[in-house]
Amino acid sequence: MTIGTPPPLLPEIAAPRVTVVGVAADGWASLPERLRRVVLGADVVLGGRRHLAMLPEVAGQRREAWPSPLREGLPALLESAGGARVVALASGDPLVSGIGTTLLDLLGAGAVRVEPAVSSVALAGARMGWPSERCAVVTLVGRDPRLLLRELAPGHRVLVLSSDARTPDAVAALLAGAGYGATVMTVLGDLGASTESRLAATADAWLASPPQDVPELHVLALELAGPPAYGLVAGLPDDAFENDGQLTKRDLRASALARLAPAPGQHLWDVGAGAGSVGIEWMRAHPTCRTTAVEADAGRAERVARNAGRLGVPGLRVVTGRAPGALDGLPAPDAVFVGGGATRPGVLEACLGALPPGGRLVVHGVTLETEVMLADAYRRHGGELTRLAVETTAPIGSFTGWTPSRTVTQWSLTVG
Repeated sequence: MTIGTPPPLLPEIAAPRVTVVGVAADGWASLPERLRRVVLGADVVLGGRRHLAMLPEVAGQRREAWPSPLREGLPALLESAGGARVVALASGDPLVSGIGTTLLDLLGAGAVRVEPAVSSVALAGARMGWPSERCAVVTLVGRDPRLLLRELAPGHRVLVLSSDARTPDAVAALLAGAGYGATVMTVLGDLGASTESRLAATADAWLASPPQDVPELHVLALELAGPPAYGLVAGLPDDAFENDGQLTKRDLRASALARLAPAPGQHLWDVGAGAGSVGIEWMRAHPTCRTTAVEADAGRAERVARNAGRLGVPGLRVVTGRAPGALDGLPAPDAVFVGGGATRPGVLEACLGALPPGGRLVVHGVTLETEVMLADAYRRHGGELTRLAVETTAPIGSFTGWTPSRTVTQWSLTVG
């Protein structure tokens, strides 16, 4: 199963039909009569404790709070409902970082009906006067706050779905650490409720004097202010990556990624990852791209993880081990980059064998032995064989001259 794809559906016989009802911040009173009847007529009602507590009593109705951990505990809870009429309660739009997405993953669209309320994202945009097409949305609900670092750009607007009242503290620290301390952070609390609130401060001011009583339920609106940041196009500067010299350099990396062709939801194996630069840029191409970096050296593997977190893709998975053995059992890739170790017996065969039709493979080599092997692979499989020679300027006494980098042979192939 490719990383980023939904898990297998539960067996149809065990999957009850679930109606997911979005509830506004005002609770039961805000539900239209039609949806009140749906909730009160259910045999089983699932939801957070706050949602369940707002319901009027219904004789014989079973009510269950969400299990913890949620995704792992849901299948058993749903199967225990049998063929009962099940209603799940959620905040706002259940498909905006909500339970609706999880239920669709588990049961499939045919078994889930979603009745959304106005989402917190829509309300936050309305309060800020930000058109949806002019701002990004990042969810930090149960996620690493460093995901936000991918969005850094001066003048960019971001709506952050917060986990809890502590999220603004973590976000302020990240922003200040990245030189974005002048960013205005607006906490929009209890959107749509009579207790709705608004609190604004720069990230620097927030850290200097953290506000008290931050609402648990809020959306954080960011007007980013800071220096020019790394772009999303392949070819970040080499010094963006902590490295020990084992790094796919900028121009070579851009060439490799152009052929790997990152696409939403797809999974890359970065084999012989070094500093992790190719896999990191793959994930920066789209929020749903995923990477598994395979690196034999434990110190470099730790460095890959640090680079990934600092560049806004903390979800990159690092496997410490040597290919081809370390590839066993990994989720199938949509593309593979081999930056090191291509001459090890079985590596190319394992990578080619793992790719589906349409999958892309890019291999780099700098030695004669690797070049001979790649020329043979090109003869047998086709694709594209390219020699890449890059020269950069450097001082020669009081003058300036060209300094050549080591020539790299690149073999790329799209599997038929």
